[in-house]
Amino acid sequence: MKKTDVIIIGAGASGLMTAYTLAKAGKTVTVLEARNRIGGRINTVKENFSGPTELGAEFVHGDLPVTLNLLKEAGIDACDVGFEMWQSHNGTFKQSEEFVEGWDGFLEKLNKLQSDMPLLDFLEHNFSGARYDKMRSQIENYVAGYDTADFRDASAFALRNEWNHEDEDAQHRVDGGYGKMINYLANECRNAGNEIHTNTTAREVRWKANAVQVMAANGTIYEAGKVIVALPLGVLQAPDNAEGAITFNPPIEQQKQAIHNMGFGSVIKILLEFDEIFWEKETICANLSNMGFLFSDEAIPTYWTQSPAHSPLLTGWLGGPPAFAEKGTSDEAILQMAIASLANIFKTGQEQLQNKLIAWHVANWTAEPFTRGSYAYDKVKSPEARKVLLKPVATTIYFAGEYLYDGPAMGTVEAALTSGKNVAESILAKK
Repeated sequence: MKKTDVIIIGAGASGLMTAYTLAKAGKTVTVLEARNRIGGRINTVKENFSGPTELGAEFVHGDLPVTLNLLKEAGIDACDVGFEMWQSHNGTFKQSEEFVEGWDGFLEKLNKLQSDMPLLDFLEHNFSGARYDKMRSQIENYVAGYDTADFRDASAFALRNEWNHEDEDAQHRVDGGYGKMINYLANECRNAGNEIHTNTTAREVRWKANAVQVMAANGTIYEAGKVIVALPLGVLQAPDNAEGAITFNPPIEQQKQAIHNMGFGSVIKILLEFDEIFWEKETICANLSNMGFLFSDEAIPTYWTQSPAHSPLLTGWLGGPPAFAEKGTSDEAILQMAIASLANIFKTGQEQLQNKLIAWHVANWTAEPFTRGSYAYDKVKSPEARKVLLKPVATTIYFAGEYLYDGPAMGTVEAALTSGKNVAESILAKK
């Protein structure tokens, strides 16, 4: 087996960005990917649907420098996304971006918090009692839906930082899908003479200073001077005997504990393409022609369109603990949950909606063994855990991933790309 400078475990955005950056600098790399495809939580598909459809990451959430610069370098356009936010409650539609009753007062008190604590503890200390029941429920749903997080252990400081730096006015989609960016990174890596092996599950990392052997489930052994572990946090948190889990020999106990001090959310994404854009029909008692997002109280509560494009594709979203609770539910049952939710929202029959459906896909990322969730969120101990994981083990074992990013774009492709780029540059700086 050919020995390379660096082995990268995981061919998602972070792993491929690491490989791309190292390859550009003349380093040799081998990328190992357990799935039968590259991209990780980016998965742009064309089968069944009328156009490129994102089963995973979809938006560029803001004017994010690493993502937009990479797209520009690759010659891939990103289009601005403008849309209206609507809410459907008790049978009525309302255009509104206010999700939490008493939000300003809540955020004002949160900004005065001196010591970090789980968000639930903050709410119980400051907004207890029946008169705040609705607000607490709305905040819980917001944290679950947007951050895919559990407010029982999510860091109040981290959420405060996110909410104070939201850039909702700048939203983009990648023309043709994020898969084009992934293919660009992979092709650049291969064109430099490097290999990306799919269907190759790394099971064990045997290491000593500046010497690594990675044992794959198929029995192949890969050797390098260094290894970069670019797996999703959910996989790193999995038990040693779980599918996709990886062990280290000798063990790295400090890093293992740090991994478990970070939060990883849950999500199920439902793609639904209909034979017409039924939500724009005049029979609906609201003008939804520019609707981007729709929020409701249904079992599948959140939907979005392809606005500003007028497309018959609706995307359903279930995040946080409610998604985890449905981890073992069949795709067909989740589809029926979505159909029932839409039927309730739009006051129509489930059978009628089902007959209008021409393509669908349930992306249950929480049940997917090589992902095991959505994206990271901070717990109270996460900042210290991140410091541990950002330090290489004997300049030999490195970690990369969106969970290691510390900034307002947490949980995004930008976070993954930034982490991968930073790890590669730290290795290159130690010549």
